Order: sequence, then C-alpha cells, then structure tokens
Amino acid sequence: MSEVFASAPCDDAPDSPTIPLWRVSVVVAMGVMATSLAQDKILGRIPLRNLLKNGLHLDRSATATFLFAIGFAWYVKPLFGAVIDAFPLLGSRRRSYMVIGSALAALGWSASGFVAQAYMPLFVAMALTCCAMVLVSCATGGLLVETAQASGAAGRLAGVRQAIYALCILVGGPASGYLAGVAFGWTALTCALIAASLIPVTLFFLHEPYHPPQPFSALRGQLRAIARARTMWAVAALILVFFIAPSTETALFYRQQNDLHMTTVTQGWLTFTSYGAGIITALAYTWLCRRLTLRRLLLTGLGCSVLTQASFLFYNSVPAAFVIEGGNGVGFALAELAFLDLSARATPRGSESLGYSLMLSVRNLALFGTDIIGAHLMDDFGWSFSALVWINVATSALSLPIALLLPRALLAQREA
Repeated sequence: MSEVFASAPCDDAPDSPTIPLWRVSVVVAMGVMATSLAQDKILGRIPLRNLLKNGLHLDRSATATFLFAIGFAWYVKPLFGAVIDAFPLLGSRRRSYMVIGSALAALGWSASGFVAQAYMPLFVAMALTCCAMVLVSCATGGLLVETAQASGAAGRLAGVRQAIYALCILVGGPASGYLAGVAFGWTALTCALIAASLIPVTLFFLHEPYHPPQPFSALRGQLRAIARARTMWAVAALILVFFIAPSTETALFYRQQNDLHMTTVTQGWLTFTSYGAGIITALAYTWLCRRLTLRRLLLTGLGCSVLTQASFLFYNSVPAAFVIEGGNGVGFALAELAFLDLSARATPRGSESLGYSLMLSVRNLALFGTDIIGAHLMDDFGWSFSALVWINVATSALSLPIALLLPRALLAQREA
C-alpha cells in the first residue's frame, strides 16, 4: 500500500530554508492571525450574518449562498499556491506575497464598510477581500510546510497554527457578538487594521534568500510534481470524506436565534467556549505529537469527532449548547490537527504552497459548500436539524476505515 501512494519528489525543489524556526513561528502565527481573525467567518461572522439576516432580510438559503460565493477564492486556493511556488515576486517566494496580500485585504475590508447596505457592492468588496486573504494564506502555508519539512517540526508547527487559529476564534467569538450590535463599519475597520498588522511583522522577521525570476515552464514542474504525489491525493480524499456531509453551520446559526432565542452576544460566548477547548487541545497536541504516532493521533481525533458530532442531537437548550460546543471544540480540533500534520508531511517538496493549499481547499470546499446544501434541505425539503446531524456522523465515521489505508510509513512516525 505504501508503494501505491508513494509521492514523487520534485526535482527542482528549493533548498531548505535557513531562517530560524522561532522567526518562522512568529511570521506563521501572525499570518494565521491576520487571515483568520480578520475573516468574514470569524470576527465578521456574526456581524455579517446579522447584516444579511436582519439588515438585508435574506433567508437561510440566500445567506448561505452569499457566504459561499464570496469565499470562492478559498476553493480555488491551489491556483494561488501554484503561482506563489512557481514565480518568486520581487526576489521572494513568500515575503512579497504576504505584504501585498495584507495591504489588499485591508483595502477590501475598508471598502466593505462603505457599501454595507447594498447587496451587490457588498458582495464584490467581500469577494475581493477573500482573494487577498487567500494570497496571504497560501504564502503562509507554504512557509509553514517548507520549514516543517526542513526541520522535522510538522506537528509542532501544526499545533502553533491551530492554537493561533483557535485563539482568533476565542477572541473573535465574543468580539464578533459585540460588533454585531453596532454599525457594520466598525467591523470593517477592525478587520482592516488586523489584516494590515501582518505587514510590519513580515518585513521585520522574514528575510529570505534571493530567488531569481522563473520562466513560465516552472509552473509545469509544479503541476507535474503535484500530479505524481499519490500520497497527497490519498490524504485529500480522506479530508473530503470527513467534511463532505451537508453542513449545519448556517442552520445552527438560525436555530440559536430562532429556537433557542440567543442574542448575538450569547452566540459570541458560545464560540468562545468551543474554541477555548480547541486551544487547550492544540497546545496538548504539540506535546502529544512527540510521544504518539500520527496514526494513533489521527484515529483518536476522527473517533472523538464522530462522538462529539453526535452530541448535537441534544442541542435543545442554551446550557446544553455550551456543553456540546465545548466537547466539539476538543473533538474537531484534534481531528483537524491530525489532518494539518498529515498534510504537511504528504506535500511534495518544492510545491509547498500548491500542495498544502490543495488539501485545505478540499476541506474548505466540502465544509462551506455543503452549508448551502444543508440550508436548502431544511428550507426547501423540510429536513430536520437532527437529520443533518445524523448524516454528518455517518460520513465522518466512514473516514475511519479510509484512514487505515494510508501508508504506514507516513503514519508510523513520531515527531523528534
């Protein structure tokens, strides 16, 4: 089985980076913070949904469609990654893309604050902001994988990434709830400042060796390496199966407000609870990855996630919601951490941004694309919330036997 999924190395892979690990960790942490906290799905999550639901008066299906469509760039993230890997910009493989992308994201958020009451201008501003965010995210992910492979720190860097991501949601949950109670322009301004904060950090901490301009043929080399990376495609298939069920994200938002009568502030604290548990899990993972094999961590994470998803069948009161979200924060974070660790190990050298982005795009497309399906099943076909939960449990459980088919050599290692 290992031979079936063996990845072909990229012949023109760059030399291992000489940037100190702590410097890379700072830049990766800030890159994740800028592209996570300033997202429409974190700090902008409740204000934007509240604007669409109560300001522009959209129903569940229309809200889910808007949110899916503005994030289109996240689903074609590998295209951004291919360009970043193949064509250094201003002598840099990562630095210039991160600085320019951060500046464009700040401008996009600023523009959205001026057009918040008009559907199409708001849509365009948010879609362009997402494009800039993806550019930064691809460059950050490429830097993470490049360093992880050179230093053997895939698990620890995955833990750093997930801890910062969870911290962003931990802070962003309550903040998002409070921002939903004031004009949307305050959300736009806050997110613009956060996106711009990556610029000075990148300029100060990230100093790459000079990379000369590359001919267009360099892109063919990147695509050829990815096409031959059978281990990477196997991991992508596993991620797809885990996330493919109709999502309950928008359905859960409406359930919280319409059935449980939560305020936006309470919804924010609910997010805080879930990702507070996620931060603890991420910190624990940086210790566990050096003591347990990735195989054991992956199977444990998938199993825990299946159980915590099943608990949403009891999402019938505010106290129950807090308990369930806390448990789900642990189970879901453990599964995602194992996926991130696995993705970094399976990505071909020299195609770090492209390969890593491809696997995360599979996750994004399945997770957020199926949110539309879940909303339509409830709005147009009369499905119950419990039915969506059962489908999520079933597909997540299916990922367990598939994980056993991955090559043992990839999963048997512990981090040094």
